[in-house]
Amino acid sequence: AGPETVKYGGDTSASLVTMDNGQHLVLDAGSGVRRIGVHIERPSRVDVLLTHLHMDHIQGLGFFRPVFDPDVEVHIWGPVSTSYSLRERLGRYLSPPLFPVRIRELQAVELHDVNTPSSFTIGDVEVRADLITHPGPTLGYRLEGDGGTLTYIPDHEPALGEENFPPDPSWTSGYSLARGADVLIHDAQYDDDEYEERQGWGHTSYNQLLAYGALTGARTVVTFHHDPAHSDERLDELLAEARATEPPFDLVGGTEGLEIEVGSG
Repeated sequence: AGPETVKYGGDTSASLVTMDNGQHLVLDAGSGVRRIGVHIERPSRVDVLLTHLHMDHIQGLGFFRPVFDPDVEVHIWGPVSTSYSLRERLGRYLSPPLFPVRIRELQAVELHDVNTPSSFTIGDVEVRADLITHPGPTLGYRLEGDGGTLTYIPDHEPALGEENFPPDPSWTSGYSLARGADVLIHDAQYDDDEYEERQGWGHTSYNQLLAYGALTGARTVVTFHHDPAHSDERLDELLAEARATEPPFDLVGGTEGLEIEVGSG
């Protein structure tokens, strides 16, 4: 964070979903989750859905106020591994010397390994999860409830290995999660030149995002997971260039504090 990133923000990935009944779901726990923990009124339960365990998506967990409140149920969901449980993997971070508090000391925290593909219910929300193209076990999520559908795929490289992107939908990573979504929050890390130098890193260019959004039929696409080297000015330029192509959806720049109403409410 700094003066050049005031608009789009300098925090790592964290988004808050609030349902009509007050239910809270948190998508990833990057550094931005600290602000979410301060923002929400003291809830009885919070669910945190982790897409994967790269540091920029979990580094805020130790600073998320609800995990230290014994009166708040905190449920943390994350991708299953063939070798270690979610608790064991998160415990590598939430333990000395990286953090002074061990995960076993957080009494009201419950962890859930998410198999793929899977569907489950959290309160009034139907959740679908499936693996998507990104290094390491990585999930995309589709949330349905309150008359709307939100898809969250923040780290994603659906064009990997494809000379003519996008291919047939049935072969496109994350398509079933994003198809027809009211809002799709999606990776938009690179411009075309940057992507050429970083193929296989697990991220998407703006032009690939335009093609992906059109393929899925999403109504609104929100750019997310911006490159840390991109200033507000550069992101404004990339967004303006993308909008000039007149995509068949609303293209919204994911800015710090952005609020979007999903569905009919």
